[in-house]
Amino acid sequence: MARAAIPGGLSARRVWRDARLVERRPESPSAVTLGLEVDGWPGHLPGQHVDVRLTAPDGYTATRSYSVAAPQDGDHVELTVQRVPDGEVSTFLADGLTVGDAVRLRGPVGGWFVWRPEQPGPVLLVAGGSGVVPLMAMLRARARAGGPPFRLVYSLRSPDDLLYRDELARLATLPGLDVRLVHTRKAPEGDARPAGRLRADDLSAPGWTPADAPTCYVCGPTGFVESAADLLVALGHEPDRIRTERFGPSGP
Repeated sequence: MARAAIPGGLSARRVWRDARLVERRPESPSAVTLGLEVDGWPGHLPGQHVDVRLTAPDGYTATRSYSVAAPQDGDHVELTVQRVPDGEVSTFLADGLTVGDAVRLRGPVGGWFVWRPEQPGPVLLVAGGSGVVPLMAMLRARARAGGPPFRLVYSLRSPDDLLYRDELARLATLPGLDVRLVHTRKAPEGDARPAGRLRADDLSAPGWTPADAPTCYVCGPTGFVESAADLLVALGHEPDRIRTERFGPSGP
């Protein structure tokens, strides 16, 4: 991918910038969205991530990567942070960072796992747990700019783990946007699909078959991503149309 296709250029993305928290929104019992104003932000594409650095009074630093949850909006950057047991950075961001506090941020990072509004063809998004975050940036960008049909298949443990509950319900009413929830451990009362792991039939729907040649984005824990990608290939999707991003062991 050409370097010019990524906002800011390589040198700009390597710079650590001051970021100030301006908004907090709870998303689930274990996750919160943080709205940050970032001085001189070079811009980003849906699907990219950033590095966040915290510095303690004694000089100790810790850095973690987080996906950007919303499309470009000036100097405003949104991150959705899932609290990880014993996670020093995620716990502080989710529970200790208050409006007005500052952190350091670097990015955006990544040029393969991105969606651009001018990109042709339908898009199939497959999320495992908090892997929905970068896919939510793509959904929001599609809702804002219009474009090809989008379908999100979102695998999560239980209804309590659902991120962006109200917004996903609203997005599912828009033309060309489809949202399917797959509960792996506890399904809501009255759900026609029993709880269980992602299956091939969860990914099959008119408009998103291999013949429709959708670009597939899969994000979640490593085991989930490998399983979902294998299902897509078994269904007949071309491997070079499947883009994956994975993270640590937590997830459905």
